Amino acid sequence: MTATALVVDDEVDLCRLMQITLTKMGIKSDVAYDLAQAKAYWQDNEYDFCLTDLQLPDGSGLDLVKLISSSSTVPVAVITAHGSMDLAIEALKLGAFDFVNKPLELPRLRQLVENALKVIRQDDSVQPADAKTPEQQLLDQRLIGDTKVMYTLKSTILKLARSQAPVFLSGASGTGKEVAARLIHDLSPRREAHFVPVNCGAIPSELMESEFFGHKKGSFTGAVADKQGLFQQANGGTLFLDEIADLPLAMQVKLLRAIQEKTVRAIGDTKEVAVDIRLLSATHKDLAQLVAANHFRQDLYYRINVIELKLPALNERAHDIPALAQHFLALIREEWQLEGSPQLSDDAIGRLKLHHFAGNVRELRNLLERAITLAESDIIAAEHLGLPEVEASLSEPSYCDQSQSTTDPTSQTTPLSNSVAAAEDSLPTGNPQKDTNASVSAAMQESTSAELPEKGLEAYLQQQEKQLIVTALQQTGWNKTQAAELLGTTFRSLRYRMKKLGIAEEQPDS
Repeated sequence: MTATALVVDDEVDLCRLMQITLTKMGIKSDVAYDLAQAKAYWQDNEYDFCLTDLQLPDGSGLDLVKLISSSSTVPVAVITAHGSMDLAIEALKLGAFDFVNKPLELPRLRQLVENALKVIRQDDSVQPADAKTPEQQLLDQRLIGDTKVMYTLKSTILKLARSQAPVFLSGASGTGKEVAARLIHDLSPRREAHFVPVNCGAIPSELMESEFFGHKKGSFTGAVADKQGLFQQANGGTLFLDEIADLPLAMQVKLLRAIQEKTVRAIGDTKEVAVDIRLLSATHKDLAQLVAANHFRQDLYYRINVIELKLPALNERAHDIPALAQHFLALIREEWQLEGSPQLSDDAIGRLKLHHFAGNVRELRNLLERAITLAESDIIAAEHLGLPEVEASLSEPSYCDQSQSTTDPTSQTTPLSNSVAAAEDSLPTGNPQKDTNASVSAAMQESTSAELPEKGLEAYLQQQEKQLIVTALQQTGWNKTQAAELLGTTFRSLRYRMKKLGIAEEQPDS
């Protein structure tokens, strides 16, 4: 026998069925028929995991969940009566590993037990006392920083990875919610299966059901073949629903049912298919406010928000900025295939620490990409960052609550057409580097309108950068070497940015 389990339920036949199933899986089990007997077994023996009903003759299985979760790391799963999702959610919040519904389906039970065994095997991998575990090493590689809030975040992610409970990741835009979601998956027993990220705001409402649940050939006009939905793609793994607040109400109802029943039915199909997924979701919006305004279903909110993980803003961990900046510079060097090694000067590091990062970690990376493009050498000075003067920023009392100064390349607020026109008029005619700086400066000086870009800051900045590159290519007859010189960057860097922004390698036919 490879493991031992404690099974707690007052139905004798069901206990016998579970014992037989566990024995076939090579697991020895003890059976308790009430809460008192279960507590006695727990005190007198050592178990690898526990499976308990929530409705017991002398009390609630929640008491056993509390006892086990508070005193050990043993996975404990709960059995709930059909329709008792509220109790299952309460158990997950108390530390339960997972739940299974009655009437008990053996394939679902076996899947639950296998996931529990994977957690046990993770715990059994002993490391030297002074060495970091592979899990801790992975956390340090992906979550850069050693501030207190980051230490707390890493510890929480490790705990969440052991569970199967739905997790809601909250935090401002650019804080790294998808990075955290991938870590939860990669540290969990599901890491061998797929991690499927979905941007709910990017799917047209009329295609949502087909995207999520799939469709059968001929089920509607244009359905020329069977299509597997996102739930089926994530089967056995993790489904990450980003910007879940953007789901229309009609789709929220269907998503709620799929989460509760753990089954989906493709459009045009007559039968439902069981799916085993871990659900993670995120949004930068305030879901509680949307629930109060009847824009988001309250019952779905409670299902996805079993455990909330809040991602800290970059301004809350300014001490981590130098390490994060060096990490991004190394990534950019590798992606752009730069020959040198870009480094920040001391004054540039100091200026970054004083900047208010409205766009958080994403803004920091974008800022460094532009700084590398503007710098004439591998040393990035403070002026290459394009940030407002420190004195000016500190003298503005509402600096942290408003958009950045108009000389901040991460906070352009002019309509795109105005700034692009300014950039086209000021493209270089003399010294490439000076003229490039002048062109960017001229474009930024035009950013005086209070009108915000319709599609958001990131899309606006990418469009502006794309237009500058296209204009330079047009002026050089699509000669990329000359265009790179004109823009004050390298040929490789220009090629990378063209690919990233979807700019054709050859001049389009006019």
